[in-house]
Amino acid sequence: MYSLNNLHLESNSKIKLNFNGGDLSSDSGLFLIKEFAHKIGFHKLTKKTFKTNDTANRNHKDDENLCQMIYQILAGYFNDDDADELTNEPVLNTILNKDGLASQPTLSRFFNRMDEDTLKQFEEIMRHLRNNIYSVNSPEMVLLDLDSTLLNTYGKQEGVGYNYHYSANGYHPLLCYDGLTGDLLKAELRDGTVYSSTGVTEFLQPLLDEYQENYPNTKLYLRGDSGFAKPDLFIQAETNGISYAIRLKANQNLYRLSEAADSTLNDITRNNKVDYAVVYDEFYYQAASWEYPRRVVVKVEKPYNQFNYQHAFIVTNMDLGPKDILMFYCNRGKMENFIKESKNGFNFNSTSSYNKIVNSNRLQLHVLAYNLFNWFRRLVLPKSMKKMQIDTIRIKLIKIASRIINTARYIIFKLCSSCPYQKEFYETLGNIRLLPKLE
Repeated sequence: MYSLNNLHLESNSKIKLNFNGGDLSSDSGLFLIKEFAHKIGFHKLTKKTFKTNDTANRNHKDDENLCQMIYQILAGYFNDDDADELTNEPVLNTILNKDGLASQPTLSRFFNRMDEDTLKQFEEIMRHLRNNIYSVNSPEMVLLDLDSTLLNTYGKQEGVGYNYHYSANGYHPLLCYDGLTGDLLKAELRDGTVYSSTGVTEFLQPLLDEYQENYPNTKLYLRGDSGFAKPDLFIQAETNGISYAIRLKANQNLYRLSEAADSTLNDITRNNKVDYAVVYDEFYYQAASWEYPRRVVVKVEKPYNQFNYQHAFIVTNMDLGPKDILMFYCNRGKMENFIKESKNGFNFNSTSSYNKIVNSNRLQLHVLAYNLFNWFRRLVLPKSMKKMQIDTIRIKLIKIASRIINTARYIIFKLCSSCPYQKEFYETLGNIRLLPKLE
């Protein structure tokens, strides 16, 4: 503890510093997310649904630990160790209605109690919250964007392996985002050595069943790269009435069937081998593993100042023209931004436990934090902020300083008078109050 009350700066002797400012917080914007979570029934749901298989009587209950980690992640405190530094943080304690947060050892024990049952509870929480969100803003269509990514690991965690595609050790989770909203509809932690499409139909079917049962009027579309060009996935999509566009790996048969497009491009570029040119075409193609031919659209393009042609083949059951199909598929580039947001903004790489099932639960907790923020951004943030990523929102709307005043009846948080985003703060709070109360 410092004995000096005031510290003088050599650069300016008129400036004095001390740590006698009283109870202060730098995360007052978390109250907005707490109010939003309250409106969509988040806290009641976690209290009702989430419980580990542990009979001990603990000071920090499982649902409280879950909510503490969610708010820590939203504020940018990703590590279990951060809890020790935040023990007396006034905003977090007020949000969680506590006199002191759970410590790092408590949170570590909390994670180690998680198992297959808690994974199912995370799924139930996600389904229930998605239903609440859709009751406010029901989608006419959902775009199922499939992809996988690498979660880097630096130890000997169970299930970790070397992935040759990424040339690194880690886990290789399967992800399904809504390409229109950025919602992470489902995530599954997998061993690091598995292929992109391993287990994809089993992964996807419960989600399809949910939409068919609860949202029968919502049209489903599906996109995936060539790693998901599996006959079983095509059949699953066709059986469930899903319109799909999935890229195919080029082969000699596909090149042969696209010769008409090559010939057309030759004619177009006969007198100009410098400028960019492109041709779209379509044909029916049946790979050896397919039971019947399917429609394939192709884009053949000559890049600027190059002589070689580049081909892109998409298998689809959609009725759009070839150019529209290619544009529809290429828009899946947004998903890379969703994945970056998930990993950088919500620390999906937080899979530091030895046990794989514990790491699977850790991932689901971070997925829940990601979705809670994405719903918050989509439903209540001002229009000027709806496209901002979590790091920007943290700086502008969450990291707001406040001073805490305790009276006999109230806890008053006096937010920074010079905050440049007061208008956006009030607008967000107003939007939250317009939402219906959901259970």
